[in-house]
Amino acid sequence: MKQAIDARWTKSLSQIRDSVSEQIYKAWFEPLVFEQFDPAQRRILVQVPSAFVYEYLEQNFLGLMGKVLCRNFGQGIQLSYRIVTDKEHNLSQDVQSDPADAAPRPQPRPGVSQSASPVDKTQPQQIDSQLNPHLTFNNYIEGESNKLTRSVGLSIAEHPNSMQFNPMFIYGPSGCGKTHLINAIGMRTKQLYPQKRVLYVSARLFQVQYSNAVLHNSVNDFIGFYQSIDMIIVDDIQEWVGKSSTLNTFFYIFNHLFKNGKRIMLASGRPPVDLQDVPERLLSRFSCGLIAEMSRPNMQLRVDILESQINRDGLKIPRDVVQFIAENANGNVRDLQGVVNSLMAYSIVYNCPIDMRLANRVIKRAVKRDDKPLTVDDIIDKVSSHYKVTAEQVHSKSRKRELVQARQVSMYLAAKYTKMPASRIGKLVGNRDHSTVLHSCSQVEHRLHEDKAFGEELAEIERTLKVKEE
Repeated sequence: MKQAIDARWTKSLSQIRDSVSEQIYKAWFEPLVFEQFDPAQRRILVQVPSAFVYEYLEQNFLGLMGKVLCRNFGQGIQLSYRIVTDKEHNLSQDVQSDPADAAPRPQPRPGVSQSASPVDKTQPQQIDSQLNPHLTFNNYIEGESNKLTRSVGLSIAEHPNSMQFNPMFIYGPSGCGKTHLINAIGMRTKQLYPQKRVLYVSARLFQVQYSNAVLHNSVNDFIGFYQSIDMIIVDDIQEWVGKSSTLNTFFYIFNHLFKNGKRIMLASGRPPVDLQDVPERLLSRFSCGLIAEMSRPNMQLRVDILESQINRDGLKIPRDVVQFIAENANGNVRDLQGVVNSLMAYSIVYNCPIDMRLANRVIKRAVKRDDKPLTVDDIIDKVSSHYKVTAEQVHSKSRKRELVQARQVSMYLAAKYTKMPASRIGKLVGNRDHSTVLHSCSQVEHRLHEDKAFGEELAEIERTLKVKEE
């Protein structure tokens, strides 16, 4: 019996091998170890060397694997993975693939839109939340740039019926972790309150769905569906700028949800004030809850993110290599993840260790390095412009209030956005000593806690700096 089952698995691998390149087969399928087949539950268990391999197979080859396994083991087959988490202590974790995805996926009929609106679903209780199950609080690393949003988001997920911070509007540059966070909020809410109707939708997909509804004369059904949601999560809403019909439709959805105590989560690349051609009545609603900025991860957070992924994937990367990656892949979280994934692939395919030489090779090909990093002069120019003073006045010995403030803000931002020590910053800002810089930073931080208007003012200056960073 075991021989026959092993033969079926071997045949499955052979058919997969015929369907992919030899390089892909050796990298992703050859490491798989067949564990067992349970005929009663129609379940196959395979061992994978790391969580990275499991996730890659699920994202890229699930359809192929489902088709081949059904062909050799029969219909209704389910696939489970045994992920090796610690080889030294022989520890592993079993993860089940989504049964709906393990079978061959039906091909769309000609002329049928693949972006069909969720209104097509007849049973309201059975809506697909469209959440990514891999983006949770468990793998969301907290740092200075996301501490507030993570804390508030977790509170919302645990108490979705509370109207505090509703709506929650998150904004920040691409790759700062917005999508991960809003997914995590939705996932935690569904975990704690399974009966809640939670829906994640990108702004682009919402617009496509709305256009289809207009085309099929079903706008009322479309609006009715979205008004039935308990927690709606909309990503990248800056893509609605200038789309007046879509914005007006969302206005009616927003009003209904808000009046009925439903949760609204919005993510954008820009703050509400910078969303041009959006009706004022909608902007005022975006701004009536919590507006929270997320910035790109600082050095420490980049290191923490890297180490988390490395541990999860079971990789061995020297500390100096991790530091090198964090220093050079400084654009966003996706850059960090992409570099680690590339290192993993190179290591598997070429059977080589992950060292500084390999890391440098991958960085050069995968990451656009910032050849013009933010300088102290750049910061002083932006601060001077904001306070309507000159750079020469900032460098001067004058103790006028507005000049002292501009000088302290310049030192604070220089300490925050450059890698320079306080002594060097002091030399570049009017030839001050390091104690002056430290005092200035302390004064600014104190005002940020005490003065909300000053915090908004500083945030505005920082937004002008990020034009250069991006």
